[in-house]
Amino acid sequence: MSQQSFNAGQTRGHAQEKAEQWTESAKQTAQSACDKTADAALSARDKTANLTQSTHSKSADASHSTRESAQHGQEQAAGFLGQTGESVKNMAQGAYDGVKNSLGMNDKK
Repeated sequence: MSQQSFNAGQTRGHAQEKAEQWTESAKQTAQSACDKTADAALSARDKTANLTQSTHSKSADASHSTRESAQHGQEQAAGFLGQTGESVKNMAQGAYDGVKNSLGMNDKK
């Protein structure tokens, strides 16, 4: 009986170690997705700002109209990327929670 208990304990230890590895991997994946989304948002903002400056320099007569158009585009891009980032974050969190739930490691008691 003690050999069976030992084997059961060993199996549980291996399972717990794997679950912790998967949990850490899910956390890293979620953080990576958030970082990439933030980088993409900054890049889009910078490109929009550069485009706005270039357009302003080339057409001083139409600067007011160009500025409004570029600002609107920047706001739309920022809103879209913010929503995308939030969606990625929520999907990663859902995957993380799903792994925890499937392994019986849910914090809720």
